[in-house]
Amino acid sequence: VQLQAFGGGSVQAGGSLRLSCAASGRALSSVVMGWFRQAPGKEREFVATITRGASNTDDYADSVKGRFTISRDNAKNMVYLQMNSLKPEDTAVYYCAADSKYSSRYYSTERAATYDIWGQGTQVTVSS
Repeated sequence: VQLQAFGGGSVQAGGSLRLSCAASGRALSSVVMGWFRQAPGKEREFVATITRGASNTDDYADSVKGRFTISRDNAKNMVYLQMNSLKPEDTAVYYCAADSKYSSRYYSTERAATYDIWGQGTQVTVSS
């Protein structure tokens, strides 16, 4: 599977953006998907994840809980990250990722190494 993330941009604090992750080569409904971000000079950090199959259980980093929502559209083979009430500290490159090897059976979905396929990243800049 190949992933392509898009939808980033520049917004003012309090604004919203929706990131999209398009997949080719495999149905996203069959894999755990995650969003991560990396700010300059910082390590890549977990943002959100959604489970595979019919359950579609989601999980979020404490820093974005209540503001961000991850979802998937299986018909379009897309995963989204709706980001509301954006803050300057949300500024980062955002990456979507897929666990195509089902490593999440053994490792946390909040761990970047659990995911083996990554999109190219999309920049989000939030100004105060």
